[in-house]
Amino acid sequence: MNMNFLKLNYIHYLLIAFTLSVFFFVYIAINNSDEVIGDTMIIDNLTTESNQRWVFFTDRVMGGVSSGSLKLVEEKGDKFYKMTGDVSTANNGGFIQFRADLRSLNLNENNYEGLRLLVRGNGEIYNIHIRTGMTFMPWQYYSVEFKTSPNWNEVVIPFSTFERSNFYQPKSFKSKDIATLGIVAYGRDYEADIDLAKIEFY
Repeated sequence: MNMNFLKLNYIHYLLIAFTLSVFFFVYIAINNSDEVIGDTMIIDNLTTESNQRWVFFTDRVMGGVSSGSLKLVEEKGDKFYKMTGDVSTANNGGFIQFRADLRSLNLNENNYEGLRLLVRGNGEIYNIHIRTGMTFMPWQYYSVEFKTSPNWNEVVIPFSTFERSNFYQPKSFKSKDIATLGIVAYGRDYEADIDLAKIEFY
């Protein structure tokens, strides 16, 4: 009786594992399919219509010692976000970032190719981190680097250039899968100073 019970449980767990595996590979297949490229969608250009609720946080949430701030600044009539701070890798830390939740946007109608940002900074390298519905753990995300300069520059970043943080994730993602997007000072000890005036999908 007990052996039969154990066999039934074993078969039950195998069926669950098989179902989850099928779901995972179907998800990847769908995300690798071709879709029509859509028009531009503004994520944030600091107007009331497109303003996103950005949240600032640091590695202190995991015991790090990095510090900083995010401010909305106006200069000669133009508004932009300014993130400044000190990034420290002490205590296994090493980041400050501001992040927006994009799940309220309607991203299902078009398949966007990438991001377009209007940024300036202190010449340092920064990252964009994207999380999707398939990045369950804090260390799972897609990342790409970009360099800043003291002058305002438009930075164009195709989604195809993003790299996954570990091999448990699908290799790539579609714009409709994006859950959050973060502008990140990351990975080494340095002083961060970056301004963002506009960000959009293209």
